[in-house]
Amino acid sequence: MSAVEPDVPGVDPTVPSVARMYDYYLGGKDNFPADREAAEKIIAIVPEVRETARDNRAFLGSAVRVMAEQGVRQFLDIGAGLPTQENVHQVAQRIVPDARVVYVDNDPIVLTHARALLADNPYTLALWGDITDPAALLSDPELSGHLDFSRPVGLLTSAVLHFVPGDQQTSDIVKTLRAPLAPGSHLLISHFYAPDTGDPKVRAGQQVYKATRPGALIARSLRQIGAYFDGLSLLEPGLVPVKSWRPDSELDRQVEVDLAAPALVGAVGRVS
Repeated sequence: MSAVEPDVPGVDPTVPSVARMYDYYLGGKDNFPADREAAEKIIAIVPEVRETARDNRAFLGSAVRVMAEQGVRQFLDIGAGLPTQENVHQVAQRIVPDARVVYVDNDPIVLTHARALLADNPYTLALWGDITDPAALLSDPELSGHLDFSRPVGLLTSAVLHFVPGDQQTSDIVKTLRAPLAPGSHLLISHFYAPDTGDPKVRAGQQVYKATRPGALIARSLRQIGAYFDGLSLLEPGLVPVKSWRPDSELDRQVEVDLAAPALVGAVGRVS
């Protein structure tokens, strides 16, 4: 059983949550039987999903370090998920002790854990918000009181946009979130990619995610994902599988980038 009581307001433990499934992939304990059951179905379809989740966390950490080293002192992490090792504030504040971080999520359990973790950290907040309503998210007075959008911000959307079903809606979300970013800001996106959306594994995985909150998993093309960065300067190595974005391992550096199969891809773009 999870350490979290299933009577947390706003939580239905019988409906799998993508945040808690992701926690399970990473080896966490903050999940319910329904989450574990759904996650195991995905693992049966894609045995490497746990490794992919770890690679995505490594991508996020590496990108935050790069942003901090390039002068970013504020970070907005939307769809932050349950706290784990090497969270954004830990990575950023190791380089910039007073770096400001706002975590945003719509899962009550995520917020409960994040607020407990951050109780003694005056530079970091955890707020409720939904990426599908970016205007409301950005207008939250707590957010605008903590982050100064006239200065560079690291906007992080890690493995969250592929849960938004509408292509136009997703593009509009990114445009809205990008609009207030000052020069020197950075946008991070990791997203589920498939060269063939009719791939049986892709379809099988989507069926599992239909039963979750939010109820969708959308595979998009490199062209669609790349368009989210239009007008930005992509940091090297561009849009690649997350494992291939500036990996720490020399062995991983030598692995040829393979985009012939479904993958979680990611990139970081800089606002000029």
